[in-house]
Amino acid sequence: MSYDLIIRNGTVVDGTGAPQIHADIAVTDGIIAEIGDISGSAKRTIDASDLIVAPGFVDPHTHYDAQICWDDVTSPSCWHGVTTVMMGNCGVGLAPCRPETREVATWDLVNVEAIPFEVLNAGVTWDWETFPEYMDAAARRGSGLNLGFSCALTPFRHYVLGEESMERAATADETIAIADLLHEAMEAGAFGFTTTNAGQHVGFKGRPLACRLASVDELKAYGKVLKDLGRGTIELALTNEVSKVDPSERELLDLLLTASGRPVTWLALLNRDDDPDAVKNTLAEVDDLIKRGGIPQCTCRPFIIQLDLRTPFIFANMECWNPVLNRDVDEQISILKQADFRAAFKEALKRPLIFSARWEVMTVLEAADPTLAHYVGRNVADIAAERGADPVETFLDLAIEDQLRMQFNYELFNSDESRIPDLITDPRTLLGLSDGGAHVDALCDAGYATYLLGTWVRDNEVLTLERAVQRITTEPASLFGITQRGRIAQGLAADFAIFDLATVGSDKIGEMRNDLPGGGRRLVVEARGVEYTVVNGEVLFEHGTDTGVRSGQVLRSATA
Repeated sequence: MSYDLIIRNGTVVDGTGAPQIHADIAVTDGIIAEIGDISGSAKRTIDASDLIVAPGFVDPHTHYDAQICWDDVTSPSCWHGVTTVMMGNCGVGLAPCRPETREVATWDLVNVEAIPFEVLNAGVTWDWETFPEYMDAAARRGSGLNLGFSCALTPFRHYVLGEESMERAATADETIAIADLLHEAMEAGAFGFTTTNAGQHVGFKGRPLACRLASVDELKAYGKVLKDLGRGTIELALTNEVSKVDPSERELLDLLLTASGRPVTWLALLNRDDDPDAVKNTLAEVDDLIKRGGIPQCTCRPFIIQLDLRTPFIFANMECWNPVLNRDVDEQISILKQADFRAAFKEALKRPLIFSARWEVMTVLEAADPTLAHYVGRNVADIAAERGADPVETFLDLAIEDQLRMQFNYELFNSDESRIPDLITDPRTLLGLSDGGAHVDALCDAGYATYLLGTWVRDNEVLTLERAVQRITTEPASLFGITQRGRIAQGLAADFAIFDLATVGSDKIGEMRNDLPGGGRRLVVEARGVEYTVVNGEVLFEHGTDTGVRSGQVLRSATA
């Protein structure tokens, strides 16, 4: 018998947690046709001797909503064996969008996801208005990866309420209109909706992101859309203090679970140096909600960010920083110099939510002014001591001296890697949180899958290979109701990550590249050991090289 593709002699890890087997896999028309000892021929044969053949990895948390307009391979996720990405997270997105609110939608992405305005202005194609049109536009462009879309609640509220979406709750009639738009999007193939409760998520000109103003009645109505359809998932940026759920946040999670009857995956569980028991305590406190489908997301990597004060998203949950957002550099510097601002910043740091003012791990990564180059590699605490100054004053002064171009490196969470195994082995958590496409010049966690396989399977033996693959394939696919991917079985889509377990991995720190529209820069992490990435039966990457094939699909939730 003749096939389109045969993968021979591979060690197959099927994504279910079952023991690995040695087998061939045959593919016809993008579908797995046969698994076993295959004697037929094929148009293309891959020799997978000494390689692992796993289902393509499914990334449950990305922000490629804009990037898919200019990048048809969805990098860097595609380099790491990922074959399916879920977008529209944290309540921020680009559809639906009327022409007159495009600037607002763009600045929402700037503030929440730290994608420079100039990049978005140059790269977003705006060949849609409604959400179904947005999905269809993505399908027309073509993609290397499979694209799954959730409905970010903010643009839906913009679409119906206009400017007032950032000021108030919707009326009863407006709520019905938004719910109708969500239903239309779900019928077109959306996978649910997303929102945020996090104070750092601010929108246009530092105003609250529109979805944060949704009332209880609104959220109940939107949840009912999913309940009535019997499908869909909600994603929620829940916690204002990382890894801690306060009573109001618990109430919100309970409300969404009850209103929708669907899974709610929420952010985030990350280990904190200032409160080592936070994750353990929170898992115990919300265990009853987890059992009902309230699934927390975590990452297997240290959470390290690079930042400058032109786009200070790390401080966006502090009210004193709101006037700094969406200003030109001269205006920003003027505000940062003000004594009142500095006093307010110091006061806010007494109640840390995300940034905990550990100045000893805030290091100077890069200085644009050569006269400041001697600070590179040094931490702010040491520089402050040398100057005989307060660390807060020193941090702000250093940035100003470099016209806010100075890049800092900060170990935010998961810095003690000895505690990460507790996170990633707990079956109550969902591995993901890559944020692919967001915070482009600040962090890159899109390599979480290769980091998991290299660091926590091969090097530290924290997880078996079978369990690790299950965590990044079947588990996220099941959460979103994707039944045709995430496993290797006859009749399913032929998405594969084929890798060398001896070499697979990725680094903690990435490298900066100027490859965004308009020459914008981003941080990327390269993959090691991923020999082939196969999407719907076609080879997308071979030994790290893009083949030019674009066989990805826009997934539709009713048939995925």
